Amino acid sequence: MTLTESELLPMDDPAPLPVVTEVDGIPVSGLLAEASAPRAVLVALHGGATTSAYFDCPGHHELSLLRLGQRLGYTVLALDRPGYGSSAPFADRLAPPRRRVDLMYGAVDSLLKDHPHGAGIFLMAHSAGCELALRMASDDRGADLLGLEMAGTGRTHHPEAQEVLWSPRPAGTRPAGLRGLLWNPQRLYPPELVGGTSIVVPGPKLEASTIENWAEHDFPHLAARVRIPVRYTAAEYEAVWRNDPEEVAGIGALFTAAPRVVLNMQPNTGHNASLGYTAAAYHLKVLSFVEECVVAASTGEFTGPTMQFDGGAQARPGR
Repeated sequence: MTLTESELLPMDDPAPLPVVTEVDGIPVSGLLAEASAPRAVLVALHGGATTSAYFDCPGHHELSLLRLGQRLGYTVLALDRPGYGSSAPFADRLAPPRRRVDLMYGAVDSLLKDHPHGAGIFLMAHSAGCELALRMASDDRGADLLGLEMAGTGRTHHPEAQEVLWSPRPAGTRPAGLRGLLWNPQRLYPPELVGGTSIVVPGPKLEASTIENWAEHDFPHLAARVRIPVRYTAAEYEAVWRNDPEEVAGIGALFTAAPRVVLNMQPNTGHNASLGYTAAAYHLKVLSFVEECVVAASTGEFTGPTMQFDGGAQARPGR
């Protein structure tokens, strides 16, 4: 098998259902793949310049988180973050962090109110979506979540990414070279997806302000308030954020109140972990962690170590 063509068989499960609800006069859209008797519910938040379709890889159903989760007995709800999808016309009202957190919790409650939750709700986020997910997890309501998965984020940029992201540029324009950071190595992705219109959409203006103080202040401040199990994934070929073992361990150490922290190095994977040829492998590992959280919620404790490194020798402490 090569990384230029997936050999996984397509899934024949029904397509995820487009859903929309209204929270305080603002519509929120997304995709729902429901299991009849779910072990748990996975709520997924996409990153920048895309939508909930990020978790249902266009043209490659075998890579879809929504379809895989449903097939394995989990309900998956992928939401369009504030300023995306149906809420895009209301983006100017959604800059305050509390407003965005309330909007997402309200959407989850509304869209799932008549559906079984199983053991509870697990929160998963990618890239810029991690800012919102971490605010939700650190909120008082976050204590009722089963756990949290974060990928595609960090606290220190690679030097090359620092130059691309923060070099002077005309207002309202995307950084030159950003596509290369997000989609390299291109061999890890279906070629038609790389920067293509099937997955990329314009991001709202509020996006820049939401992540302005992310790495230096918001990430460490919010992480220390999270009291649920956390799993953090660094892609092997992550080009935006530092992904060396020392930095990954430092990120894990931010979650001082979490009962368990798992640090995962995902092999053969670039920044967009849910769109590459290894997406199914990544999603299976996330769902395995969700299942561990389901069991822990029943027994009242984890039997594993407080801090755990996954992904092979490269991710072990001291290597």
